[in-house]
Amino acid sequence: MLEVSELGFRSESLAETAAEWVPRTKLGRLVQEGKVGSLKDVLEYNMPIREPQIVDALLPNIESKVVFSGVVQRQTDAGESNSFKIVTVVGNRAGFVGIGAGKARQLNDARAKSLTDAKMNITYIKRGCGSWECRCGTFHSVPYKMLGKTGSVAVEILPAPRGTSLVAAEVVRVVLGLAGVSDAWAQSYGETRNPINVAYATLGAMRQGLKFKAPADWSR
Repeated sequence: MLEVSELGFRSESLAETAAEWVPRTKLGRLVQEGKVGSLKDVLEYNMPIREPQIVDALLPNIESKVVFSGVVQRQTDAGESNSFKIVTVVGNRAGFVGIGAGKARQLNDARAKSLTDAKMNITYIKRGCGSWECRCGTFHSVPYKMLGKTGSVAVEILPAPRGTSLVAAEVVRVVLGLAGVSDAWAQSYGETRNPINVAYATLGAMRQGLKFKAPADWSR
């Protein structure tokens, strides 16, 4: 298994060529025709995303970073079968983020599968300035304390004043950074040596912010 520091992070543009995309779903055709122009509307109406090109069209500036790369084994009649497993985080640094996993015998195939899975599982998060020390009203942090849990890992995210930066573990910083959070404190609990659970717990914590509305959102 490769640690995050050994693998390094790669950031790249994931835009697809529109001329090569032939939509296979109703949502894909609506996006290509220009009748749906907001990914947030797609997510709010719980419309399933079955094609990664939908995200590429609605979020042309999306980025990706690998947070885990390892080799997994499966016992077969012919012996042990090895394959690669990749976990990738995607986001546009403006409120949208997703995590996906892919497994294949070839590293590039596993990478492509993880990108596709991350884009089809993308979600939006609530950002704000919940720090009593700042209260600037901009979207540089989280609006309130958030807690997420995956497996044996729990991640707690606290709002921080502007200029604090991300005080958190490396994987947590990647997820928060691609989501568009630039200032926050985060604490991880449990078996934090598992970067996959840490990444999903961080995303789960940010999703908790969508379960209720603050007084500032009542008029919307």
